[in-house]
Amino acid sequence: ISTRRGNISLTARCEPSVPEGLIFMPFCYPDAAANILTNPALDPTGKIPELKFAAAKLEKHIS
Repeated sequence: ISTRRGNISLTARCEPSVPEGLIFMPFCYPDAAANILTNPALDPTGKIPELKFAAAKLEKHIS
């Protein structure tokens, strides 16, 4: 998975509950790999990071 802020390699799993065209990753832990892919900026009022909107590219990696 890559974004303009970084990229990570991981094992993906397709789930019927996740709509086609969307990627879901847990991000609620400080050391979660998803956090390097998102914008670190905070909302000026609520001080909440924008974690749920990020363009990402998913590519199959063959090792």
